[in-house]
Amino acid sequence: MQVRESIVIGAGQAGLSASFHLKRLGIDHVVLDANDAPGGAWQHRWNALTMNDVHGVAELPDAHPAARDGQRANRVVPESFAEYERDNDLPIIRPVRVDLVTDDDGVLVVHAGQSEWRARTLVNATGTWTQPFLPHYPGMETFIGEQLHTVDYPGPAHFLGKRVLVVGGGASAVQFLGALAPITDTLWVTRREPIWRDDDFTPEAGAAAVALVEQRVAQGLPPQSVVGVTGLMLRPQEQEAARLGAYDDRRSMFQSVEPDGVRWADGSFEPVDVIVWATGFRPAIGHLAPLHLRSEAGGIQLDRSGRGTTAVKDPRIQLVGYGPSASTIGANRAGRTAAKGVQRTFAMAAPL
Repeated sequence: MQVRESIVIGAGQAGLSASFHLKRLGIDHVVLDANDAPGGAWQHRWNALTMNDVHGVAELPDAHPAARDGQRANRVVPESFAEYERDNDLPIIRPVRVDLVTDDDGVLVVHAGQSEWRARTLVNATGTWTQPFLPHYPGMETFIGEQLHTVDYPGPAHFLGKRVLVVGGGASAVQFLGALAPITDTLWVTRREPIWRDDDFTPEAGAAAVALVEQRVAQGLPPQSVVGVTGLMLRPQEQEAARLGAYDDRRSMFQSVEPDGVRWADGSFEPVDVIVWATGFRPAIGHLAPLHLRSEAGGIQLDRSGRGTTAVKDPRIQLVGYGPSASTIGANRAGRTAAKGVQRTFAMAAPL
């Protein structure tokens, strides 16, 4: 069976960037994508999410598509990704849902159902969208209303006339409240006091946020999201919700869920019809488990004090869309870093 120089798993922003740079370096590879069509996770996002909300998501090497403000992100981004794949003739195979990656005497074997691919190196670009995190609270299973995670969010019209509890302290929670508070009754709960910022999110601020995540992966700790360390900002489309007090009337987490609402530790009860769990995601890296990349601290340690993409435990493995590159701030750049890491692996293995 053919042994390629590299395999990329995932064709989102980071995976496309990695493939572009691998091709430019002349490295034989294929990209295995689980989706039926181009667009990565963006094709699965809610219709109400527009290009005004997601600045920079379509940035790819040597490509600067028009912002197309106001248009649906789940259409614009997949269209731009599809065009990018065609224009650069990237070697993408889809749909391929990877189950496991194993090591066969120094060759990495990617298993997907009855199929397998072999390569000397691997770039993992599977992101987080397929691994929504849902915390457990007593009584969740008894709730007779509707419970949704961010991945299931159907848009604001679905919630008309319902009392909606939004759980989470990140950007998604803020956006959901911004859309829902002007049209229905909302309640916001978070585990921690939200950290707000009212200054411009400059490139320097973005770099500082990424650096905080880099510190964690440099120690082999599970990564914290980049968004989680940038602080929260209210955009113009959320000002009406702010005027209505949607962000002022915040409560700490409830103690338990009951059939028709939630109860706090002090015994007080709040009836709700819907619980929206905007509680984030975890890295989609379970298929890498046979390679034993995790450190004792629970995460995958990356090289260059967390600024690189190479797994310290196995330099054949590059991770993009993980840790500091698990956002639009770092995903594009990480593709180039990963391709250079693959090239470096071959250079180190070359005979003298």
